Amino acid sequence: MNFKKLGIEFVTVFAVTLVTTAIVTFLWNILRHGVSTIDWETSIRLAIIFGIILTWVKSREIKEK
Repeated sequence: MNFKKLGIEFVTVFAVTLVTTAIVTFLWNILRHGVSTIDWETSIRLAIIFGIILTWVKSREIKEK
């Protein structure tokens, strides 16, 4: 798997995780606390973690084939 494909995979996972976490934290804060805020720190942290881990797992799966 070349660097371009790894980069695209990372950006895709990062974007999906960032948007999903932002939406979930927004809805949680509205429903639980009555405040419409997004926890950007958690969203970005999880997006980076999942981006790295899931891209690494995908590259290992491709190497095994």
